[in-house]
Amino acid sequence: MNDNSQLAQRNGGAVAQRPEEKGGRRVTLVPAVDIVEDTNGVTLWADLPGVSRENLQVSFNDGALHIEGQAVVPTPSGLRVQHAEIRQPHFARSFSLRPDLDAGQIGALLQDGVLKLTIPRREEARPRRIAINSA
Repeated sequence: MNDNSQLAQRNGGAVAQRPEEKGGRRVTLVPAVDIVEDTNGVTLWADLPGVSRENLQVSFNDGALHIEGQAVVPTPSGLRVQHAEIRQPHFARSFSLRPDLDAGQIGALLQDGVLKLTIPRREEARPRRIAINSA
């Protein structure tokens, strides 16, 4: 698995700016990601604070896994924002998957602002013990 970061080109390691359709600028954050690999496959944890399931999109296309989400930061009624550096942060990250991983079996769970993706290894690519027969 390689980190492409194609959706949000890194700018200072964490933030990129992309033009929005309405002529403004949108701040895209590159979420922190932990990746653990074992004999069964890969588990990926991405920090997406404030992103709900409805505002999260995980997709796989042409060998690339894309994660994109929009956080909603509510402003309490009756209060006026005096200063806001990021009002509705947009998160984006992209990874290329190796052919030994089974993209058709990716599992996703979003809990407490952390996205957990489990990507199993293809059965034929998993390590296995070969029985040795005696003659």
